[in-house]
Amino acid sequence: MTTQIALDASQKLFELAGTSSALGHLGFDRHWRNARTHTLHDPIRWKYKIVGNYWLNNEYPQRHSFI
Repeated sequence: MTTQIALDASQKLFELAGTSSALGHLGFDRHWRNARTHTLHDPIRWKYKIVGNYWLNNEYPQRHSFI
């Protein structure tokens, strides 16, 4: 859910501020880039697998940096 919220919030920033908000010197595009980088760094399919494995098999997730 946080993946979608982060992307929606940054998209709304562009919608509210207009096309000039995409100008590089303003730096508003960094919010979208940062959100996208984080969502791609830890793919949501891993989170589904980890949460499902916990609820279905009562297995705690392994300690990794991607969780």
